[in-house]
Amino acid sequence: MKFPKPHTLKQIAQLIDCDYVGQDDFPVLGMNEIHVVETGDIVFVDHPKYYDKALNSAATIILINKEVSCPEGKALLVSDDPFRDFNKLTQQFKPFKVAESLISESAKIGAGTIIQPNVFVGHNVIIGKNCVIHSNVSIYDDTVIGDNVTIHANTVLGANAFYYKKRPEGFDRLLSSGRVVIENNVDIGASCTIDRGVTGDTRISEGSKLDNLIQIGHDTVVGKKCLIASQAGIAGCVVIEDEATIWGQVGCASGITIGANAVVHAQSGISKSLPGGKTYWGTPAQEAKEHLKGLALVKQIPKILEELKTKK
Repeated sequence: MKFPKPHTLKQIAQLIDCDYVGQDDFPVLGMNEIHVVETGDIVFVDHPKYYDKALNSAATIILINKEVSCPEGKALLVSDDPFRDFNKLTQQFKPFKVAESLISESAKIGAGTIIQPNVFVGHNVIIGKNCVIHSNVSIYDDTVIGDNVTIHANTVLGANAFYYKKRPEGFDRLLSSGRVVIENNVDIGASCTIDRGVTGDTRISEGSKLDNLIQIGHDTVVGKKCLIASQAGIAGCVVIEDEATIWGQVGCASGITIGANAVVHAQSGISKSLPGGKTYWGTPAQEAKEHLKGLALVKQIPKILEELKTKK
């Protein structure tokens, strides 16, 4: 997320009431999660295990819970609770705005687009030309939808990321300020949920087709001309490359990549990245041919045991 205008390190430190290491006028342009940070961004880190990753990322301002040696060209915001203060900055620069109508006056809707009854369209939403948005769809703030997109009933675009910090009193939610971006010629079935990015974009790329009852987590990128079947659950920060096929009831762990032209058979569980151009099945998902060979061998176990008995 980029700020509406550049700020200085001192200004940001004053907003969240924390100490800082760096020049007062060190430029701060925005804030992002570590996988999407750029020069001028703030990234937060609150565990020593991830200090080096944050300090050596593209971010130039690190919101951290301990003063450490700062790499050249970077600055620190030293906070007793970086998670809390990252949320403070989200509330400052991207506060929740109450809707005053079903379709916000700030929404832009292209020519030829059909909006069926009871559709909610939030603030700053952009919908392209010749789309069909069926009844009871909810399109949260800042969502961008391209041309020739069909979205079926009861789908929700832009709900919060499923991202929490466990505290003694319960779970604290990381506020979401990112977007959902749906490119041209995408079809989305009924009762799908596509969560917004925490600070960046969750993206469904051109020509992809989603069946009914699919969950797509925050900051996930679905490539071009992918097929995803019913009841698939894709966690956050996943990359599904172009023309991959995900069949029904597949579950996918966060932060992994499914390669281009991969095919994942129904009810598979994906726990690590899968190279493209192959067919997978099982939990954990593995190449389907190898998995079938293993099942065939398992079926031979009773016969082998019987033969061993007769030899005795």
